[in-house]
Amino acid sequence: MRSDDHRKTAKSYLKKFTGLKTIPSVAARLVSMMDDDTCSLQDFEEVIKVDPTLVLRLLKLVNSAYFSLRTNIKSISEAVVYIGVDNLRNLVVLDALKNLFLKNSDSDIFSRKRLWLHSSVTSICCQMISERVFVQKGEDAFLCGILHDIGLIVEDQVAPAAFYEFCRTFNPEIHSLTDHEKLVMGTDHPTISCFLTRQWGLNREICQAVKLHHKSLDSVDPGSLAGILQIAEYIIARLGYDAFPEIKPSLSSPQLLVHMKQNIMAYRAIVDDLPDEIRRAKAIYALEEDGDD
Repeated sequence: MRSDDHRKTAKSYLKKFTGLKTIPSVAARLVSMMDDDTCSLQDFEEVIKVDPTLVLRLLKLVNSAYFSLRTNIKSISEAVVYIGVDNLRNLVVLDALKNLFLKNSDSDIFSRKRLWLHSSVTSICCQMISERVFVQKGEDAFLCGILHDIGLIVEDQVAPAAFYEFCRTFNPEIHSLTDHEKLVMGTDHPTISCFLTRQWGLNREICQAVKLHHKSLDSVDPGSLAGILQIAEYIIARLGYDAFPEIKPSLSSPQLLVHMKQNIMAYRAIVDDLPDEIRRAKAIYALEEDGDD
């Protein structure tokens, strides 16, 4: 099947996907506002206040022990100052996604809850790498980690019989994950994930990183979102946080391996600190697995 056919199949799956065709209106508006330098805190407040649940969560978070503020914050605009606009955007997106991951799958082979844990830990590791190794903002890297495998959720919902067959017949000793996925499903989850992030209006680098996370790349900048996502998946799979137990991703580019060797102490520190960062992210984003079994 040609790549054009794979893309057409991915788009057809998204048309049938009822879980979350579009990002909720509040999140969509916040995403677009982040790229508009003219937006004020009052503008953000006007959007946020139409969602009472988000208002309560935001104020509860900013007044929590995590921030340890001396005064009680009561206004939305003040809360946004403390939490940051990027964290706010991610908080809203995660609220929209979480229930999708924590619903039971019809397949007894594939676990959405395991995928949620994998995606959550990947996102935390991505943010740590971005901030600690490359000294750059980590919120977009966090979003890459949480979204990179959402295409699997789409496949599981839209084509459960084919998805079950894909999971049942996948053998890492014989095929690559995405090659076998294309053979059985007619497309692959990175392509679906990429199209979905585009629909939500996320920036191009996030979409590309999601698209390329299983791709073997001759050259990739380790500090790009694509490079960071691949490094994070490499690390967390070796710590037991993989989406499929049989898969242990390798680094697709020699550049990534050279980079990790050159910064080995920084990466060892990330591995050591990852459990504490997971607890921290639970406080900020409510990543705990509280869905129904």
